[in-house]
Amino acid sequence: MNILVAATKTTLHQHINITGSKSESNRSLLLQALYQNIQIENISNSVDAQVMQKGLKVHHGEVDIHHAGTAMRFLTAFFATQEGRDVVLTGSQRMTERPIKILVDALRQLGAEIEYVKNDGYPPIKIKGKTITKSKVSLAANISSQYISALLLNAPQLENGLELTLEGKITSVPYIKMTVALLNEIGANTNFEGNSITVQPLNTANETTLVVESDWSSASYFYSIVAMCKTGTEISLSSYKGNSLQGDSVLQEVYKQFGVETTFNENILKLKKVTEIPKSTNININLANAPDIAQTIAVTCFGLGIKCELSGLHTLKIKETDRLEALKIELSKLGAHIKVTDKELFLEPSQAIKENVEIDTYNDHRMAMAFAPLALKVPIVVNDAEVVSKSYPDFWKDLEQLSFSITKL
Repeated sequence: MNILVAATKTTLHQHINITGSKSESNRSLLLQALYQNIQIENISNSVDAQVMQKGLKVHHGEVDIHHAGTAMRFLTAFFATQEGRDVVLTGSQRMTERPIKILVDALRQLGAEIEYVKNDGYPPIKIKGKTITKSKVSLAANISSQYISALLLNAPQLENGLELTLEGKITSVPYIKMTVALLNEIGANTNFEGNSITVQPLNTANETTLVVESDWSSASYFYSIVAMCKTGTEISLSSYKGNSLQGDSVLQEVYKQFGVETTFNENILKLKKVTEIPKSTNININLANAPDIAQTIAVTCFGLGIKCELSGLHTLKIKETDRLEALKIELSKLGAHIKVTDKELFLEPSQAIKENVEIDTYNDHRMAMAFAPLALKVPIVVNDAEVVSKSYPDFWKDLEQLSFSITKL
């Protein structure tokens, strides 16, 4: 489905309910599969969470996780450490191009039995679950945090727990801390000090209800909308926590630079445009701990006609698409002057934005949602718009609530 997106207002006052975080949901679902006395509230309604729920129930046969990278990493470790499971874990064409070797090598260090079905280092993979008795493993620290979280989440049920050594500078620390905090919440004994993380065995988890916070990544698009609107615009979102575990909660600080103020009223997050920013503004941010908001920030800067330098983006090359190249291609279509390396993005101030440009989304939900706020400036066409179902199925409906016009083509 391709759609034409336009906006009828540039000053907004509205409230939006956002589904639970995909990241927290998938972590909680895996812990619930390991410990039956755990309950979950506010699970994400995303396709990724649905795929995770379905995959966790499979004991034998093929598990197709489609485009869900988090599910691929988490389920690889889950199946490998579950005695009696015998599965082939596969996904979309893009998923077969996303590396899994680092995680597989780490699991093999622990004694796991995993084979590549086609290409070495990539899905699909055949996994024969077994009881893991080894407890010490090491891997590079500057990789996707999902590899690390995959090992940690399954660690409490390993016979001797886990001693994980991370080599080098750690990437996406907030996501690792989120995982550790959830382990602590269910009663696991953990220690995260320097580059070493240990998790002790846990036979029985605390009887607890894990309440999933709404997704800060999804909130990023509304930060972008408020930033591009007139002063006085207010959008409130629920349900959020001031002491969030999610790395993307750094949006509160980042968007101060765009004139957006963040306040909390219990679990309601209020965004308000309090000041216009000068065209001479230069946004310079290292996003190593929150790479998923890079697309949103780059598009916000382009929409406001300001300079942007983003670094710490090395993990974007192996996401749903090569997000840096995709940003370069799509922003260039709109008239942007942009350069990218394998870990940085440089955007020059733009004087104009081309109208009715078709934005390709590359099977990447964040490409669709990050570009949508530009409709406040010019009408745009978003191709394959239903890709948002991966993390935020209600996105286009919520935009219509904000007086955006969505027309199917």
